[in-house]
Amino acid sequence: MLIFVAAASALFGNVSYSQSDVPNSGSGSLDFKQWGLLAIQDGGRRKPVDTFARESLIRITGRSAYTDKTGRKWQPDDFVLSALLDTRDWKSEPMVLISSGQLIEQLGLDKTQRRFSFAQLTGSAELQRIASEARALKRAEKPLDRVQQEALSVNDRLALLGNVMNGNALLIIPSPKNEADPWLLPDPAPVATYYDEAQFAPAFAELTKMMRAYNQADTFNFSSGARQLRDNLRTLSPSIYPQEGQLRLEYFYNHFAGFYRAIWCYGIALVILIAAHLRKRGGVLQNVGVAIALLGLAFHASGIVMRCLIAGRPPVTNMYESIIWVSLAVSLFGMIFFARYRTPVYLLAALPVTLIALLLVHQMPIAMPSSIDPLVPVLRDNFWLTVHVLTITLSYAAFALAMGFGHILLWRYARNPAAASADAPMHFWLYRVLQLGVLLLAVGTILGGVWANYSWGRFWGWDPKETWALIALLCYILTLHGRLAGWWTEFGLVVASVICFLAILMAWYGVNFVLGKGLHSYGFGVGGETYVAIFVVLDFLFVAFAIWRYRRSASSVAELREIKAQRASV
Repeated sequence: MLIFVAAASALFGNVSYSQSDVPNSGSGSLDFKQWGLLAIQDGGRRKPVDTFARESLIRITGRSAYTDKTGRKWQPDDFVLSALLDTRDWKSEPMVLISSGQLIEQLGLDKTQRRFSFAQLTGSAELQRIASEARALKRAEKPLDRVQQEALSVNDRLALLGNVMNGNALLIIPSPKNEADPWLLPDPAPVATYYDEAQFAPAFAELTKMMRAYNQADTFNFSSGARQLRDNLRTLSPSIYPQEGQLRLEYFYNHFAGFYRAIWCYGIALVILIAAHLRKRGGVLQNVGVAIALLGLAFHASGIVMRCLIAGRPPVTNMYESIIWVSLAVSLFGMIFFARYRTPVYLLAALPVTLIALLLVHQMPIAMPSSIDPLVPVLRDNFWLTVHVLTITLSYAAFALAMGFGHILLWRYARNPAAASADAPMHFWLYRVLQLGVLLLAVGTILGGVWANYSWGRFWGWDPKETWALIALLCYILTLHGRLAGWWTEFGLVVASVICFLAILMAWYGVNFVLGKGLHSYGFGVGGETYVAIFVVLDFLFVAFAIWRYRRSASSVAELREIKAQRASV
């Protein structure tokens, strides 16, 4: 018997289900909103069940929805209830993700698959051996290779799926007094330590009603039972249970999908602006493109604002949050510079960077999870978090815009070096963006030292994150001063705007995902190395091609001048 049914049966003695009694009903047609608004304690935070279900399914499968062997598509809320009530043999479903091909090969599994069943993986002695070795190395604070890291991740996915299936993850009974106290499973024995039977009996009655309605695909009773269950649980502990507005805001954030809407708007705006640029006189098209870009910016900003309201902090504590924030700032800077200089080239530089960043982060939900997690202790001073981290990430946005600008200029140099060299305004605008980035990065680095002294007792300690931030700052300072000193031409400035961004990439991504060392451990992660490596290689090839074209053009111009000089002398 599952925990929901067992608890209700023990209390009331009027309902009993066995697996054979549970029909394989059309639960996919149910409205899961009221069930999704139920609060649950998970990952150190009180959140809607809808959020828990989404995060759980993504962690287990790497996808926000799962299609089973029969072709049925399961949404997160439906999957969690089905797993709890055992309406399907989930242990045999090939749904547990293994993202490392090396681990798949080492376990002797089918190399053409990326997902395997719970029963298959829990029965693998080799997986348990690798995971045990990895845990021992982790306790000894020794580095783990990619296979060992993935083995630990797979073990975590198996544990999560197991807890969902046996009901141990569903902590929906609130604690009576303190927010930090653990919530409980809907099981009469432990619940009795918090509340007497008269207090929690109504909640268990609604729980039974809701589960029966789910199995019978009864939409009305399912929704009404879930809504009444939520009210009864809030009555148990009104000061601890989240307010209805909080739960509805997070549920709306989950389903509004502001970042996906922004992706569509940015993509459409970019196509329209390119068409307007190619037509030369596409004033109307340009206005339409700018308007759609502004709509995308509004969707993007609304998603971040809702995330801030839900988390109660700025969205910059992990890689997912920093990327969505930096990509917003890139678009915002592009729009500001467009308004200042009245040239669409800023939007043509900003929109591809923002679009690629958002697409990339949503293609890697395992490497960069979108979950809203509690802050680690060192980040709990919101003043320093806001001032230092936001300043640093805004500098990343300015440099990303300069990098996009640099690519446009390099493309122009590759096509027509003479015309590109003669376009003084373009180089001036690039210089302005680089100045903004250097100012923000310098201020952010200094403020980071102040925060380090406040948190760790020293201003500077050559931590990898600190070191690479300083390297990036020195690279850009050298770029600007070298141009002023005449060490290189405008073309050298353009090349530097692209190449120097690799130092930002190392400080932003490489330290956290490649080195994985230092005091900034709250930003560490694994994955995405292939995408980043491909980007770096292609970028180097593109820069090399542009340099070759520029030098070839310069030598051709020099030869032409020499020939003209010889003819003039004759």
